[in-house]
Amino acid sequence: MFTQNFTAVGGSLGLTALVALIPILYFFWALAIKRMKGHIAGLTTLLVALIVAVVAYKMPAGMAVMSATQGAIYGVLPIGWIIITSVFLYKLTVKTGQFDIIRYSVLSITEDRRLQVLLVAFSFGAFLEGAAGFGAPVAIAAALLVGLGFNPLMAAGLALVANTAPVAFGAIGIPVIGMSGPTALPAGEISKAIARQLPVLAVFVPFYVIFIMAGFKKMMEVLPAILVSGLSFAITQYVAAYYLGPELPDIFASLVSLIALAVFLKFWKPKNIFKFSTEAQAAVTATAPKAAVQEEHYTGAQIFRAWSPFIILTAMISIWGVPAIKTALVGAYAGTNPMLKALNALGHALTFAPGVPLINGKILNGAHQPIAATYNLQILGAAGTAILISAIISKFVIGISWKNWGVTFGETLKELAYPILTIASVVAFAYVANSSGMVTAMGMTLAKTGAILFPFFSPFLGWLGVFITGSDTSANLLFGNLQKVTATSIHMNPLLALAANASGGGVGKMISPQSIAVACAAVGLTGKESDLLRFTLKHSILFVIAFGIITFLQNTVLSFMIPMP
Repeated sequence: MFTQNFTAVGGSLGLTALVALIPILYFFWALAIKRMKGHIAGLTTLLVALIVAVVAYKMPAGMAVMSATQGAIYGVLPIGWIIITSVFLYKLTVKTGQFDIIRYSVLSITEDRRLQVLLVAFSFGAFLEGAAGFGAPVAIAAALLVGLGFNPLMAAGLALVANTAPVAFGAIGIPVIGMSGPTALPAGEISKAIARQLPVLAVFVPFYVIFIMAGFKKMMEVLPAILVSGLSFAITQYVAAYYLGPELPDIFASLVSLIALAVFLKFWKPKNIFKFSTEAQAAVTATAPKAAVQEEHYTGAQIFRAWSPFIILTAMISIWGVPAIKTALVGAYAGTNPMLKALNALGHALTFAPGVPLINGKILNGAHQPIAATYNLQILGAAGTAILISAIISKFVIGISWKNWGVTFGETLKELAYPILTIASVVAFAYVANSSGMVTAMGMTLAKTGAILFPFFSPFLGWLGVFITGSDTSANLLFGNLQKVTATSIHMNPLLALAANASGGGVGKMISPQSIAVACAAVGLTGKESDLLRFTLKHSILFVIAFGIITFLQNTVLSFMIPMP
Protein backbone atom coordinates (compact mmCIF):
# COMPACT_ATOMS: atom_id res chain seq x y z
CA MET A 1 0.00 0.00 0.00
CA PHE A 2 1.06 3.57 -0.70
CA THR A 3 -0.49 6.57 1.03
CA GLN A 4 -0.20 9.91 -0.73
CA ASN A 5 1.79 12.29 1.46
CA PHE A 6 1.37 15.98 0.72
CA THR A 7 4.12 17.00 3.14
CA ALA A 8 6.61 14.37 2.00
CA VAL A 9 9.43 16.90 1.49
CA GLY A 10 10.68 18.25 4.79
CA GLY A 11 7.23 17.93 6.37
CA SER A 12 6.17 21.05 4.45
CA LEU A 13 3.23 21.36 2.06
CA GLY A 14 4.90 24.31 0.32
CA LEU A 15 8.19 22.48 -0.26
CA THR A 16 6.37 19.36 -1.42
CA ALA A 17 4.36 21.39 -3.93
CA LEU A 18 7.52 23.20 -5.07
CA VAL A 19 9.20 19.88 -5.84
CA ALA A 20 6.08 18.85 -7.79
CA LEU A 21 6.77 21.77 -10.14
CA ILE A 22 10.05 20.21 -11.30
CA PRO A 23 8.56 18.02 -14.09
CA ILE A 24 6.33 20.90 -15.27
CA LEU A 25 9.19 23.40 -15.36
CA TYR A 26 11.35 20.83 -17.12
CA PHE A 27 8.66 20.30 -19.75
CA PHE A 28 8.43 24.05 -20.43
CA TRP A 29 12.21 24.25 -20.62
CA ALA A 30 12.41 21.25 -22.95
CA LEU A 31 9.79 22.59 -25.35
CA ALA A 32 9.86 26.37 -25.14
CA ILE A 33 13.58 26.95 -24.56
CA LYS A 34 15.47 23.83 -25.64
CA ARG A 35 12.93 23.20 -28.45
CA MET A 36 13.07 19.45 -28.19
CA LYS A 37 10.85 17.37 -30.43
CA GLY A 38 7.53 16.61 -28.76
CA HIS A 39 8.11 12.90 -28.20
CA ILE A 40 11.58 13.52 -26.72
CA ALA A 41 10.24 16.24 -24.40
CA GLY A 42 7.32 13.99 -23.40
CA LEU A 43 9.42 10.91 -22.69
CA THR A 44 12.08 12.79 -20.72
CA THR A 45 9.39 14.66 -18.73
CA LEU A 46 7.86 11.30 -17.85
CA LEU A 47 11.28 10.11 -16.66
CA VAL A 48 11.72 13.23 -14.50
CA ALA A 49 8.22 12.74 -13.04
CA LEU A 50 8.99 9.11 -12.18
CA ILE A 51 12.19 10.14 -10.39
CA VAL A 52 10.37 12.87 -8.42
CA ALA A 53 7.55 10.46 -7.51
CA VAL A 54 9.96 7.80 -6.24
CA VAL A 55 12.65 9.95 -4.61
CA ALA A 56 10.67 12.91 -3.23
CA TYR A 57 7.17 11.45 -2.75
CA LYS A 58 8.42 8.00 -1.65
CA MET A 59 6.18 6.19 -4.12
CA PRO A 60 7.33 2.60 -4.77
CA ALA A 61 9.03 2.44 -8.17
CA GLY A 62 6.84 -0.41 -9.41
CA MET A 63 3.70 1.56 -8.57
CA ALA A 64 4.99 4.65 -10.33
CA VAL A 65 5.81 2.68 -13.48
CA MET A 66 2.40 0.93 -13.51
CA SER A 67 0.69 4.28 -13.09
CA ALA A 68 2.60 5.49 -16.14
CA THR A 69 1.37 2.47 -18.14
CA GLN A 70 -2.22 3.31 -17.18
CA GLY A 71 -1.78 6.84 -18.53
CA ALA A 72 0.04 5.72 -21.66
CA ILE A 73 -2.75 3.31 -22.59
CA TYR A 74 -5.34 6.05 -22.00
CA GLY A 75 -3.25 8.28 -24.26
CA VAL A 76 -3.62 5.73 -27.06
CA LEU A 77 -7.29 4.88 -26.41
CA PRO A 78 -9.36 7.03 -26.49
CA ILE A 79 -7.21 10.12 -27.18
CA GLY A 80 -4.80 8.82 -29.81
CA TRP A 81 -7.60 6.87 -31.50
CA ILE A 82 -9.55 10.10 -32.01
CA ILE A 83 -6.55 11.77 -33.63
CA ILE A 84 -5.86 8.86 -35.96
CA THR A 85 -9.44 8.60 -37.19
CA SER A 86 -9.95 12.39 -37.45
CA VAL A 87 -6.85 12.91 -39.56
CA PHE A 88 -7.73 9.80 -41.62
CA LEU A 89 -11.19 11.16 -42.43
CA TYR A 90 -9.70 14.48 -43.49
CA LYS A 91 -7.08 12.75 -45.66
CA LEU A 92 -9.83 10.78 -47.44
CA THR A 93 -11.45 14.04 -48.58
CA VAL A 94 -8.09 15.36 -49.79
CA LYS A 95 -7.14 12.17 -51.64
CA THR A 96 -10.48 11.98 -53.47
CA GLY A 97 -10.46 15.67 -54.43
CA GLN A 98 -13.53 16.40 -52.32
CA PHE A 99 -11.67 18.92 -50.20
CA ASP A 100 -11.25 21.15 -53.26
CA ILE A 101 -15.03 21.40 -53.37
CA ILE A 102 -15.20 21.99 -49.61
CA ARG A 103 -12.69 24.82 -50.06
CA TYR A 104 -14.83 26.26 -52.85
CA SER A 105 -17.98 26.11 -50.73
CA VAL A 106 -16.32 27.99 -47.86
CA LEU A 107 -14.88 30.55 -50.27
CA SER A 108 -18.34 31.01 -51.78
CA ILE A 109 -19.50 32.22 -48.36
CA THR A 110 -16.40 34.32 -47.81
CA GLU A 111 -12.85 34.51 -49.14
CA ASP A 112 -11.85 36.51 -46.08
CA ARG A 113 -9.48 34.55 -43.85
CA ARG A 114 -10.78 36.29 -40.73
CA LEU A 115 -14.34 35.15 -41.33
CA GLN A 116 -13.22 31.64 -42.26
CA VAL A 117 -11.64 31.35 -38.81
CA LEU A 118 -14.93 32.35 -37.18
CA LEU A 119 -16.89 29.79 -39.22
CA VAL A 120 -14.47 26.87 -38.97
CA ALA A 121 -12.36 27.24 -35.81
CA PHE A 122 -14.87 29.02 -33.56
CA SER A 123 -18.36 27.80 -34.55
CA PHE A 124 -17.73 24.40 -36.16
CA GLY A 125 -14.95 23.62 -33.68
CA ALA A 126 -17.31 24.44 -30.79
CA PHE A 127 -19.89 22.03 -32.20
CA LEU A 128 -17.33 19.23 -32.28
CA GLU A 129 -16.26 20.13 -28.73
CA GLY A 130 -19.84 19.95 -27.52
CA ALA A 131 -20.48 16.64 -29.27
CA ALA A 132 -17.20 14.77 -28.83
CA GLY A 133 -14.57 16.71 -26.90
CA PHE A 134 -11.08 15.29 -26.35
CA GLY A 135 -8.90 16.14 -29.37
CA ALA A 136 -11.46 15.95 -32.17
CA PRO A 137 -12.39 19.68 -32.33
CA VAL A 138 -8.84 20.97 -32.59
CA ALA A 139 -7.68 18.19 -34.91
CA ILE A 140 -10.51 18.60 -37.42
CA ALA A 141 -10.80 22.40 -37.30
CA ALA A 142 -7.03 22.87 -37.67
CA ALA A 143 -6.87 20.39 -40.56
CA LEU A 144 -9.73 22.18 -42.32
CA LEU A 145 -7.98 25.53 -41.97
CA VAL A 146 -4.77 24.11 -43.43
CA GLY A 147 -6.79 22.71 -46.32
CA LEU A 148 -8.21 26.19 -46.92
CA GLY A 149 -4.68 27.55 -47.23
CA PHE A 150 -3.73 28.63 -43.70
CA ASN A 151 -0.17 28.33 -42.46
CA PRO A 152 -0.08 25.12 -40.34
CA LEU A 153 1.26 26.83 -37.20
CA MET A 154 -1.29 29.63 -37.48
CA ALA A 155 -4.09 27.13 -38.11
CA ALA A 156 -3.18 25.03 -35.08
CA GLY A 157 -2.73 28.05 -32.82
CA LEU A 158 -6.01 29.70 -33.83
CA ALA A 159 -7.90 26.41 -33.44
CA LEU A 160 -6.54 26.01 -29.90
CA VAL A 161 -7.37 29.58 -28.87
CA ALA A 162 -10.86 29.42 -30.43
CA ASN A 163 -11.53 26.14 -28.62
CA THR A 164 -11.43 27.78 -25.17
CA ALA A 165 -15.03 29.03 -25.16
CA PRO A 166 -16.83 25.65 -25.35
CA VAL A 167 -14.52 23.43 -23.26
CA ALA A 168 -16.41 23.68 -19.94
CA PHE A 169 -19.56 22.18 -21.53
CA GLY A 170 -17.71 19.81 -23.86
CA ALA A 171 -18.61 16.20 -24.66
CA ILE A 172 -22.33 16.62 -23.85
CA GLY A 173 -21.61 18.35 -20.53
CA ILE A 174 -19.39 15.65 -19.03
CA PRO A 175 -17.01 18.11 -17.26
CA VAL A 176 -19.93 19.59 -15.29
CA ILE A 177 -21.71 16.29 -14.70
CA GLY A 178 -18.44 14.77 -13.51
CA MET A 179 -17.88 17.63 -11.05
CA SER A 180 -21.35 17.18 -9.59
CA GLY A 181 -20.56 13.75 -8.12
CA PRO A 182 -17.67 14.44 -5.72
CA THR A 183 -19.00 17.88 -4.74
CA ALA A 184 -22.61 16.73 -4.11
CA LEU A 185 -23.91 19.87 -5.82
CA PRO A 186 -26.50 19.55 -8.61
CA ALA A 187 -25.08 19.70 -12.13
CA GLY A 188 -27.82 22.15 -13.08
CA GLU A 189 -26.74 24.60 -10.37
CA ILE A 190 -23.08 24.35 -11.40
CA SER A 191 -24.17 24.90 -14.99
CA LYS A 192 -25.99 28.10 -14.01
CA ALA A 193 -22.88 29.39 -12.24
CA ILE A 194 -20.68 28.70 -15.27
CA ALA A 195 -23.31 30.47 -17.40
CA ARG A 196 -22.56 33.63 -15.41
CA GLN A 197 -18.87 33.46 -16.42
CA LEU A 198 -18.18 31.62 -19.65
CA PRO A 199 -20.36 33.64 -22.07
CA VAL A 200 -18.14 36.65 -21.30
CA LEU A 201 -15.26 34.68 -22.78
CA ALA A 202 -17.45 33.49 -25.67
CA VAL A 203 -18.07 37.11 -26.72
CA PHE A 204 -14.39 37.99 -26.35
CA VAL A 205 -12.80 35.00 -28.15
CA PRO A 206 -13.91 35.93 -31.71
CA PHE A 207 -12.42 39.40 -31.21
CA TYR A 208 -9.23 37.91 -29.84
CA VAL A 209 -8.57 35.28 -32.51
CA ILE A 210 -9.01 37.89 -35.27
CA PHE A 211 -6.78 40.33 -33.39
CA ILE A 212 -3.89 37.86 -33.03
CA MET A 213 -4.08 36.83 -36.69
CA ALA A 214 -4.64 40.24 -38.31
CA GLY A 215 -4.16 43.06 -35.80
CA PHE A 216 -6.54 45.62 -34.31
CA LYS A 217 -7.26 47.62 -37.48
CA LYS A 218 -8.12 44.53 -39.53
CA MET A 219 -10.20 43.24 -36.63
CA MET A 220 -12.33 46.39 -36.61
CA GLU A 221 -13.01 45.98 -40.34
CA VAL A 222 -15.08 42.86 -39.58
CA LEU A 223 -16.58 44.10 -36.30
CA PRO A 224 -20.21 43.43 -37.39
CA ALA A 225 -19.42 39.80 -38.25
CA ILE A 226 -17.50 39.31 -34.98
CA LEU A 227 -20.46 40.65 -33.00
CA VAL A 228 -22.89 38.35 -34.82
CA SER A 229 -20.65 35.34 -34.23
CA GLY A 230 -19.75 36.04 -30.60
CA LEU A 231 -23.06 37.41 -29.32
CA SER A 232 -25.20 34.71 -30.94
CA PHE A 233 -22.91 32.07 -29.41
CA ALA A 234 -22.73 33.69 -25.96
CA ILE A 235 -26.47 34.39 -25.61
CA THR A 236 -27.42 30.89 -26.72
CA GLN A 237 -24.80 29.33 -24.47
CA TYR A 238 -26.09 31.33 -21.50
CA VAL A 239 -29.76 30.47 -22.11
CA ALA A 240 -29.06 26.76 -22.68
CA ALA A 241 -26.72 26.46 -19.69
CA TYR A 242 -29.05 28.35 -17.36
CA TYR A 243 -32.35 26.78 -18.33
CA LEU A 244 -31.50 23.40 -19.90
CA GLY A 245 -28.45 22.21 -17.97
CA PRO A 246 -24.89 21.32 -19.00
CA GLU A 247 -25.55 18.84 -21.83
CA LEU A 248 -26.51 21.08 -24.76
CA PRO A 249 -25.05 24.62 -24.43
CA ASP A 250 -22.21 24.01 -26.89
CA ILE A 251 -24.36 22.15 -29.42
CA PHE A 252 -27.03 24.86 -29.55
CA ALA A 253 -24.63 27.81 -29.30
CA SER A 254 -22.34 26.59 -32.08
CA LEU A 255 -25.19 25.83 -34.49
CA VAL A 256 -26.87 29.18 -33.87
CA SER A 257 -23.54 31.00 -34.28
CA LEU A 258 -22.66 29.12 -37.48
CA ILE A 259 -26.04 29.69 -39.11
CA ALA A 260 -26.29 33.31 -37.95
CA LEU A 261 -22.87 34.22 -39.36
CA ALA A 262 -23.43 32.35 -42.66
CA VAL A 263 -26.77 34.11 -43.19
CA PHE A 264 -25.32 37.48 -42.17
CA LEU A 265 -22.54 37.12 -44.73
CA LYS A 266 -25.15 36.76 -47.48
CA PHE A 267 -26.11 40.39 -46.84
CA TRP A 268 -22.89 41.95 -45.56
CA LYS A 269 -19.33 41.85 -46.88
CA PRO A 270 -16.19 43.47 -45.46
CA LYS A 271 -14.81 46.41 -47.40
CA ASN A 272 -11.53 44.58 -47.93
CA ILE A 273 -10.93 40.86 -48.25
CA PHE A 274 -8.12 39.89 -45.89
CA LYS A 275 -5.58 37.29 -46.94
CA PHE A 276 -2.18 36.52 -45.50
CA SER A 277 0.83 38.41 -46.83
CA THR A 278 2.26 35.18 -48.20
CA GLU A 279 -0.71 34.71 -50.49
CA ALA A 280 -0.62 36.05 -54.04
CA GLN A 281 -3.87 38.01 -53.82
CA ALA A 282 -3.64 39.72 -50.48
CA ALA A 283 -6.27 42.19 -49.30
CA VAL A 284 -8.18 42.54 -52.58
CA THR A 285 -11.42 44.48 -52.47
CA ALA A 286 -14.73 42.67 -52.27
CA THR A 287 -15.78 44.15 -55.62
CA ALA A 288 -12.73 42.76 -57.46
CA PRO A 289 -13.04 39.62 -59.61
CA LYS A 290 -13.36 36.43 -57.62
CA ALA A 291 -10.35 34.19 -57.10
CA ALA A 292 -9.70 31.55 -59.74
CA VAL A 293 -10.82 28.77 -57.45
CA GLN A 294 -14.32 30.27 -57.50
CA GLU A 295 -14.48 30.42 -61.26
CA GLU A 296 -15.32 26.73 -61.04
CA HIS A 297 -18.98 26.05 -60.43
CA TYR A 298 -20.18 23.10 -58.42
CA THR A 299 -23.76 22.01 -58.01
CA GLY A 300 -25.47 21.79 -54.66
CA ALA A 301 -25.32 18.00 -54.91
CA GLN A 302 -21.56 18.08 -55.47
CA ILE A 303 -21.04 20.38 -52.49
CA PHE A 304 -23.26 18.20 -50.31
CA ARG A 305 -21.32 15.10 -51.38
CA ALA A 306 -17.99 16.77 -50.58
CA TRP A 307 -19.18 17.80 -47.11
CA SER A 308 -20.85 14.42 -46.50
CA PRO A 309 -17.91 12.89 -44.55
CA PHE A 310 -18.14 15.72 -42.02
CA ILE A 311 -21.95 15.65 -42.02
CA ILE A 312 -21.78 11.92 -41.34
CA LEU A 313 -19.14 12.59 -38.68
CA THR A 314 -21.42 15.13 -37.01
CA ALA A 315 -24.33 12.68 -37.02
CA MET A 316 -22.26 9.78 -35.67
CA ILE A 317 -20.66 11.82 -32.90
CA SER A 318 -24.08 13.19 -31.93
CA ILE A 319 -25.48 9.65 -31.77
CA TRP A 320 -22.50 8.51 -29.68
CA GLY A 321 -23.29 11.35 -27.25
CA VAL A 322 -26.96 10.44 -26.61
CA PRO A 323 -26.97 9.32 -22.93
CA ALA A 324 -28.88 6.04 -23.43
CA ILE A 325 -26.77 5.05 -26.44
CA LYS A 326 -23.61 6.16 -24.67
CA THR A 327 -24.28 3.77 -21.79
CA ALA A 328 -25.14 0.94 -24.18
CA LEU A 329 -21.90 1.40 -26.12
CA VAL A 330 -19.93 0.61 -22.96
CA GLY A 331 -22.20 -2.23 -21.84
CA ALA A 332 -23.86 -0.32 -18.98
CA TYR A 333 -27.41 0.05 -20.33
CA ALA A 334 -30.09 -1.12 -17.86
CA GLY A 335 -33.26 -0.26 -19.80
CA THR A 336 -35.70 -2.41 -21.75
CA ASN A 337 -35.35 -1.08 -25.31
CA PRO A 338 -34.55 -4.20 -27.41
CA MET A 339 -32.28 -2.36 -29.88
CA LEU A 340 -30.30 -0.76 -27.09
CA LYS A 341 -30.12 -4.10 -25.27
CA ALA A 342 -28.58 -5.67 -28.38
CA LEU A 343 -26.15 -2.76 -28.68
CA ASN A 344 -25.39 -3.11 -24.99
CA ALA A 345 -24.40 -6.76 -25.48
CA LEU A 346 -21.94 -5.75 -28.21
CA GLY A 347 -20.67 -2.84 -26.14
CA HIS A 348 -20.16 -5.13 -23.16
CA ALA A 349 -18.15 -7.56 -25.29
CA LEU A 350 -15.93 -4.71 -26.54
CA THR A 351 -15.37 -2.98 -23.19
CA PHE A 352 -12.51 -4.07 -20.97
CA ALA A 353 -11.51 -2.65 -17.60
CA PRO A 354 -8.84 -4.86 -16.03
CA GLY A 355 -7.28 -3.57 -12.85
CA VAL A 356 -3.80 -2.09 -13.15
CA PRO A 357 -1.35 -4.47 -11.43
CA LEU A 358 0.27 -3.21 -8.23
CA ILE A 359 -1.83 -0.03 -7.93
CA ASN A 360 -5.54 -0.91 -8.26
CA GLY A 361 -6.95 -0.13 -4.82
CA LYS A 362 -3.42 0.01 -3.39
CA ILE A 363 -2.98 3.80 -3.38
CA LEU A 364 -4.67 5.74 -0.57
CA ASN A 365 -5.58 9.39 -1.07
CA GLY A 366 -5.46 12.16 1.52
CA ALA A 367 -8.65 10.84 3.14
CA HIS A 368 -7.08 7.34 3.33
CA GLN A 369 -9.53 6.01 0.77
CA PRO A 370 -8.29 3.52 -1.86
CA ILE A 371 -8.12 4.78 -5.45
CA ALA A 372 -9.35 2.45 -8.17
CA ALA A 373 -6.98 2.08 -11.13
CA THR A 374 -8.11 0.30 -14.29
CA TYR A 375 -7.16 0.16 -17.94
CA ASN A 376 -10.42 1.59 -19.26
CA LEU A 377 -10.61 0.18 -22.79
CA GLN A 378 -13.95 1.22 -24.30
CA ILE A 379 -13.47 0.14 -27.90
CA LEU A 380 -17.00 0.59 -29.21
CA GLY A 381 -17.80 3.54 -26.95
CA ALA A 382 -14.73 5.57 -27.95
CA ALA A 383 -15.43 8.68 -30.01
CA GLY A 384 -12.67 7.57 -32.37
CA THR A 385 -14.74 4.51 -33.27
CA ALA A 386 -17.63 6.79 -34.24
CA ILE A 387 -15.23 8.68 -36.51
CA LEU A 388 -13.92 5.43 -38.03
CA ILE A 389 -17.48 4.32 -38.80
CA SER A 390 -17.99 7.74 -40.41
CA ALA A 391 -14.95 7.04 -42.57
CA ILE A 392 -16.33 3.64 -43.58
CA ILE A 393 -19.70 5.12 -44.57
CA SER A 394 -17.95 8.00 -46.33
CA LYS A 395 -16.00 5.50 -48.44
CA PHE A 396 -19.20 4.65 -50.32
CA VAL A 397 -20.34 8.28 -50.61
CA ILE A 398 -17.14 9.83 -51.96
CA GLY A 399 -16.23 6.82 -54.08
CA ILE A 400 -12.80 5.57 -53.01
CA SER A 401 -11.73 1.96 -53.46
CA TRP A 402 -11.10 -0.27 -50.46
CA LYS A 403 -7.46 -0.52 -51.56
CA ASN A 404 -6.92 3.25 -51.53
CA TRP A 405 -8.98 3.53 -48.35
CA GLY A 406 -6.65 1.04 -46.65
CA VAL A 407 -3.52 2.66 -48.08
CA THR A 408 -4.66 6.04 -46.75
CA PHE A 409 -5.27 4.55 -43.31
CA GLY A 410 -1.77 3.03 -43.34
CA GLU A 411 -0.27 6.38 -44.35
CA THR A 412 -2.12 8.05 -41.49
CA LEU A 413 -0.80 5.55 -38.95
CA LYS A 414 2.76 6.04 -40.21
CA GLU A 415 2.52 9.83 -40.10
CA LEU A 416 1.09 9.85 -36.57
CA ALA A 417 3.49 7.38 -34.95
CA TYR A 418 5.56 10.05 -33.17
CA PRO A 419 2.56 12.25 -32.23
CA ILE A 420 0.86 9.24 -30.61
CA LEU A 421 4.09 8.50 -28.71
CA THR A 422 4.09 12.13 -27.55
CA ILE A 423 0.49 11.93 -26.37
CA ALA A 424 1.05 8.60 -24.60
CA SER A 425 4.08 9.93 -22.75
CA VAL A 426 2.49 13.19 -21.57
CA VAL A 427 -0.67 11.40 -20.39
CA ALA A 428 1.57 8.90 -18.59
CA PHE A 429 3.26 11.87 -16.87
CA ALA A 430 -0.18 13.20 -15.86
CA TYR A 431 -1.13 9.88 -14.26
CA VAL A 432 2.14 9.65 -12.35
CA ALA A 433 1.65 13.22 -11.11
CA ASN A 434 -1.88 12.32 -9.97
CA SER A 435 -1.20 8.99 -8.32
CA SER A 436 1.91 10.17 -6.48
CA GLY A 437 0.06 13.18 -5.02
CA MET A 438 1.98 15.90 -6.89
CA VAL A 439 -1.08 17.52 -8.42
CA THR A 440 -3.04 17.54 -5.16
CA ALA A 441 -0.08 19.05 -3.29
CA MET A 442 0.05 21.93 -5.77
CA GLY A 443 -3.72 22.38 -5.56
CA MET A 444 -3.71 22.42 -1.77
CA THR A 445 -0.96 25.04 -1.81
CA LEU A 446 -2.98 27.33 -4.06
CA ALA A 447 -5.98 26.76 -1.80
CA LYS A 448 -3.95 28.14 1.12
CA THR A 449 -3.76 31.60 -0.44
CA GLY A 450 -6.50 32.88 1.88
CA ALA A 451 -9.89 34.56 1.77
CA ILE A 452 -8.68 37.60 -0.18
CA LEU A 453 -6.45 35.93 -2.75
CA PHE A 454 -8.10 32.53 -3.22
CA PRO A 455 -10.98 33.81 -5.41
CA PHE A 456 -8.38 35.20 -7.80
CA PHE A 457 -6.35 31.97 -7.80
CA SER A 458 -9.38 29.69 -7.99
CA PRO A 459 -9.36 29.54 -11.84
CA PHE A 460 -5.64 28.76 -11.71
CA LEU A 461 -6.45 25.42 -10.07
CA GLY A 462 -8.57 24.39 -13.06
CA TRP A 463 -5.94 25.82 -15.42
CA LEU A 464 -3.21 23.78 -13.71
CA GLY A 465 -5.38 20.66 -13.69
CA VAL A 466 -6.10 20.82 -17.42
CA PHE A 467 -2.49 21.65 -18.26
CA ILE A 468 -1.39 18.44 -16.54
CA THR A 469 -4.26 16.10 -17.37
CA GLY A 470 -5.35 17.56 -20.73
CA SER A 471 -9.01 17.28 -19.70
CA ASP A 472 -11.44 19.71 -18.07
CA THR A 473 -13.36 16.69 -16.81
CA SER A 474 -10.25 15.33 -15.08
CA ALA A 475 -9.40 18.75 -13.63
CA ASN A 476 -12.94 19.12 -12.27
CA LEU A 477 -12.84 15.65 -10.70
CA LEU A 478 -9.39 16.35 -9.30
CA PHE A 479 -9.97 19.79 -7.79
CA GLY A 480 -13.77 20.16 -7.60
CA ASN A 481 -14.15 19.08 -3.99
CA LEU A 482 -10.99 20.95 -2.97
CA GLN A 483 -12.51 24.10 -4.49
CA LYS A 484 -15.80 23.55 -2.65
CA VAL A 485 -14.20 22.84 0.74
CA THR A 486 -11.80 25.79 0.50
CA ALA A 487 -14.53 28.17 -0.68
CA THR A 488 -16.83 27.16 2.18
CA SER A 489 -14.05 27.65 4.74
CA ILE A 490 -13.40 31.24 3.58
CA HIS A 491 -17.11 32.08 3.14
CA MET A 492 -16.88 32.15 -0.66
CA ASN A 493 -19.79 30.91 -2.76
CA PRO A 494 -18.81 27.29 -3.59
CA LEU A 495 -20.66 27.47 -6.92
CA LEU A 496 -18.42 30.37 -7.91
CA ALA A 497 -15.32 28.33 -7.10
CA LEU A 498 -16.56 25.38 -9.15
CA ALA A 499 -17.42 27.65 -12.08
CA ALA A 500 -13.95 29.20 -11.85
CA ASN A 501 -12.36 25.74 -11.92
CA ALA A 502 -14.27 24.78 -15.08
CA SER A 503 -13.70 28.12 -16.82
CA GLY A 504 -10.03 28.29 -15.89
CA GLY A 505 -9.62 24.74 -17.13
CA GLY A 506 -11.01 25.73 -20.49
CA VAL A 507 -8.23 28.24 -21.11
CA GLY A 508 -5.62 25.77 -19.88
CA LYS A 509 -6.51 23.45 -22.75
CA MET A 510 -4.53 25.48 -25.29
CA ILE A 511 -1.21 24.80 -23.51
CA SER A 512 -1.88 21.24 -22.39
CA PRO A 513 0.86 18.98 -23.80
CA GLN A 514 -1.86 16.64 -25.07
CA SER A 515 -3.62 19.44 -26.95
CA ILE A 516 -0.32 20.71 -28.37
CA ALA A 517 0.57 17.21 -29.63
CA VAL A 518 -2.90 16.70 -31.10
CA ALA A 519 -2.87 20.01 -32.97
CA CYS A 520 0.63 19.46 -34.34
CA ALA A 521 -0.28 15.97 -35.50
CA ALA A 522 -3.37 17.25 -37.32
CA VAL A 523 -1.51 19.88 -39.35
CA GLY A 524 1.72 18.01 -40.03
CA LEU A 525 3.92 19.85 -37.54
CA THR A 526 5.27 16.78 -35.77
CA GLY A 527 8.47 17.82 -34.00
CA LYS A 528 7.43 21.50 -33.92
CA GLU A 529 5.44 21.31 -30.69
CA SER A 530 7.73 23.91 -29.10
CA ASP A 531 6.73 26.52 -31.68
CA LEU A 532 3.03 25.94 -31.01
CA LEU A 533 3.49 26.13 -27.23
CA ARG A 534 5.30 29.45 -27.62
CA PHE A 535 2.37 30.66 -29.76
CA THR A 536 -0.36 29.75 -27.23
CA LEU A 537 1.34 30.23 -23.85
CA LYS A 538 0.96 34.01 -23.56
CA HIS A 539 -2.69 33.86 -24.62
CA SER A 540 -3.47 31.16 -22.05
CA ILE A 541 -1.82 33.13 -19.24
CA LEU A 542 -3.71 36.29 -20.23
CA PHE A 543 -7.04 34.43 -20.26
CA VAL A 544 -6.57 32.75 -16.88
CA ILE A 545 -5.58 36.08 -15.29
CA ALA A 546 -8.76 37.60 -16.76
CA PHE A 547 -10.82 34.79 -15.22
CA GLY A 548 -9.04 35.36 -11.91
CA ILE A 549 -10.11 39.02 -11.98
CA ILE A 550 -13.68 38.09 -12.97
CA THR A 551 -13.90 35.54 -10.14
CA PHE A 552 -12.46 38.02 -7.63
CA LEU A 553 -15.04 40.63 -8.66
CA GLN A 554 -17.89 38.10 -8.56
CA ASN A 555 -16.84 37.20 -5.04
CA THR A 556 -16.88 40.85 -3.92
CA VAL A 557 -18.65 43.70 -5.72
CA LEU A 558 -20.48 41.42 -8.19
CA SER A 559 -21.49 38.68 -5.75
CA PHE A 560 -25.15 39.04 -6.79
CA MET A 561 -24.26 37.39 -10.13
CA ILE A 562 -23.81 33.92 -8.59
CA PRO A 563 -26.73 32.87 -6.35
CA MET A 564 -25.78 30.79 -3.33
CA PRO A 565 -26.65 27.06 -3.63
